[in-house]
Parts: sequence; C-alpha cells; structure tokens
Amino acid sequence: METVSPDNFDAAIGLKVRPDQEHLVAPVVKSLAEAYVHPDVAWPRLILDGDRPVGFLMAFFDAGLTGDDRGTGLGSGLWRLNIAAGEQGRGYGRFAVRSVVAEARRRGGTRLTTSWYPGGGGPEGFYLRLGFRPTGEMIGDQRVGELDLTQKSVLP
Repeated sequence: METVSPDNFDAAIGLKVRPDQEHLVAPVVKSLAEAYVHPDVAWPRLILDGDRPVGFLMAFFDAGLTGDDRGTGLGSGLWRLNIAAGEQGRGYGRFAVRSVVAEARRRGGTRLTTSWYPGGGGPEGFYLRLGFRPTGEMIGDQRVGELDLTQKSVLP
C-alpha cells in the first residue's frame, strides 16, 4: 500500500469496481478530490499487489479533526473502499481493512466505523464477516457499523 502520488495517480483513478457496484461507492477520482479538500482528515491509499494496483481506500482519523469537528464521535473510519472489478474475492479488501485498523490503533483509536448500503448486492456481508456490527445509526441511506479496536480478536 502506498500514498497516491503523481507517479501513480492515473493508475489510481483508473481503478473501477464492477458495473453493478458503481452506485454503492464513489469513484476514486471523487475520493481524491475530497482528500484534497480535507487534507488534515483524509488518508487515501493505493492498494498494490507487488507493483500492480488492485484497489483504493480512504480513511479518516480523529487525530486529524480540529475545532468543532473534534469530539463529534466520528473517531476513526473507513471512508471509501474500492477493489478493482477483476481483483475482488482475493483478500485485498480484508487487507485494506486490516491496514486501516492498524493505523487507527497506532494513532490511539479504540473504535473504527464505516458505512454501507444495506441489501442485496452490497458490501454488508463483507463488513459483517470482518466483525463490524451495526450501530443502529444511518448516514443518509447507509447503515453505520463499527469495530471495537480494544478487542485483540479484531480481524484475526
């Protein structure tokens, strides 16, 4: 995994999820635009297998929040996860979430959140298998889930 740079920018924005998933996650180019607008919060990373791009993630961490945002309960979270259409089911998504968990713990985080569209064809099963538990909250029409990072058994 590495930061998105001028050298790998085209590869990053070229990553596409399956056509039936395009309504479930924003394209990488939108995530990078949001990272540019929120540089103190966003943590965008290109997921590589060797030197081959296979996915993209963007996280946020409470340590990056300032002013009125600090203490809002946002904590740390997985903001976006895009695994390329031909690369899904090979463990790259699990690797990405493990990487965000490790970074959140390194920064002192005790909770990691994410959100997903519930229902068929969405990523809900993936997140539940990784140990995320629904909080009962919704962000728009997305369900919020969380991982308790104080548990050693998170993402074995």
